[in-house]
Amino acid sequence: MKSCAFLTMDSLGGYVCYDEMLIEPFQNIGWSVESVSWRDTSANWNAFNTVIIRSPWDYHDDPEAFLSVLETIDASSAVLENPLETVKWNLHKSYLLDLDKRGVPIVPTILFEGFTISGLEDAFGKFKTDEIVIKPAVSATAKDTFRITSKELRKNLETLENLYYERDLLIQPFMQSIVDEGEFSLFYFGGNLSHTILKTPQTDSFFVQEEHGGILTSADPEAELVTAGRNVFRSITPSPLYARVDLVGTTNGFAVMELELIEPSLYFNMDTDSPKRFADAFERRMKSLDI
Repeated sequence: MKSCAFLTMDSLGGYVCYDEMLIEPFQNIGWSVESVSWRDTSANWNAFNTVIIRSPWDYHDDPEAFLSVLETIDASSAVLENPLETVKWNLHKSYLLDLDKRGVPIVPTILFEGFTISGLEDAFGKFKTDEIVIKPAVSATAKDTFRITSKELRKNLETLENLYYERDLLIQPFMQSIVDEGEFSLFYFGGNLSHTILKTPQTDSFFVQEEHGGILTSADPEAELVTAGRNVFRSITPSPLYARVDLVGTTNGFAVMELELIEPSLYFNMDTDSPKRFADAFERRMKSLDI
């Protein structure tokens, strides 16, 4: 039986992970599965045929160390999925600006290399809004993400400056559609749309992540949403094994909030057939690589 490692973290703590639902469909195609923390210095990556990045949701605490581990895996005999070049591109949220250059509609985004009060103040005018969202350029699970008005900005300067000092950050207009409609996540395995969910925040919140109380429901995507997701996926090179496209509604159609190619939760619990679809896509990819 061939061997696959699911790259995870030392302890998932309060995070919810559904990767155990992949074990049986992987076994059915002749693969064993073992979860290994990316911080495990004793790991022998040559012992695995493949390493799939699944739930290392603390990588943003030390992205350089995380990339170093991935480079070690990439240099081993194991195949890394998604590929290292894809991870490096997707690690920093400047990839949104790359998508914009490729003609992919994104939520309007400004990137700053380090904290700048003048830049934050100017963002309100550039976006023609009184409310913005500030997030680190390297982050996960909405950590250190703020929704703030122009009046609140000055009151929170010290907190923001301490938090973002010497960190790249992204500024986006607050999208009211997040509260009114929610955020759609479309999941692609081997280039095919597997399933779609709608994530909505709790009352008086704008966080849609499950860890922050977000409410998840299965969704039957309309044609416009399917087309938008497909166009985003087709802009990715090389084509990844897995992808999660997060889209929000705008006055001009759907726009990308995030494109997750490293360690997205794939919410296998929301579609009973999705674990098998993932395993089938994985099997096709491994066969194409003669593994």
